[in-house]
Amino acid sequence: MAVITKITSQQKNSERYNIYLDFGHGEQVAFSVDADVLIKFNLKKGLEIDDLTLSEIEYSDEISKALNLSVKYLARRMRSEHEIRAYLQTKDVNKPVIDEVVHKLYGLSYLNDEKFAKAYVRTQMKTTDKGPCIISKELKEKGVSGHHLYLALDEFTTEVQIEKATKLYHKFVEKNQQHSRKLLLLKVEQMLIRKGYSSEVISIVNEEAMAESESEKELEALRIQGIKFHKRYSTLPSYEYEQKMKQALFRKGFSIELINQLLKELGSN
Repeated sequence: MAVITKITSQQKNSERYNIYLDFGHGEQVAFSVDADVLIKFNLKKGLEIDDLTLSEIEYSDEISKALNLSVKYLARRMRSEHEIRAYLQTKDVNKPVIDEVVHKLYGLSYLNDEKFAKAYVRTQMKTTDKGPCIISKELKEKGVSGHHLYLALDEFTTEVQIEKATKLYHKFVEKNQQHSRKLLLLKVEQMLIRKGYSSEVISIVNEEAMAESESEKELEALRIQGIKFHKRYSTLPSYEYEQKMKQALFRKGFSIELINQLLKELGSN
């Protein structure tokens, strides 16, 4: 049995207190505790402490210190449970204490793997060009898997994937015009795979890009023919000019949609 003889706050940390005990051989600094542990055990001068109580105090203080470390770590950004556990292990915190701290963090709503995963996906979508495959891999490395992972990846819709992959596609093609069409397509597919996009999304992007390219070629051919007919019919009255242009270009095999588009261009010029 020991008796508390004095309690003083530490100079460098006013939230921690040094506890002085007398085991029958004179006063000595026995241990230190956080303020919440001091209050929890109602530690005060003259209180007698047995070995069991001393062990309980030390264990509670280990939890308190680890909890404070975790809260500071979480202040920088959201973390997964796995990240918290890994961080505390680097601080030499033993597993029973880590389990207690994790339980408390969930109770305080400081930990929530589902919210963490969704926030992580949204952040990666906004700030990077990573596809869902890369983001999924990163979340698994952070200990997020199963239901939480699937729910989080739902944030990255197919429409958004196609939009982001299409931008990457055009940017890559624009910078690599020196390659043949065949090699360029191969390289752009490899790039999108490295970025984390699925073969399904890449296939859609390729098809849309090819359709867009064909449409541009068709429009360019239409412009060439249209200018020829424009020179021929430009002196006609407006209504007759339009009818002649449409008939001539339609006979050349161009769609009415593209013809109308060209007539708008010519009209604006």
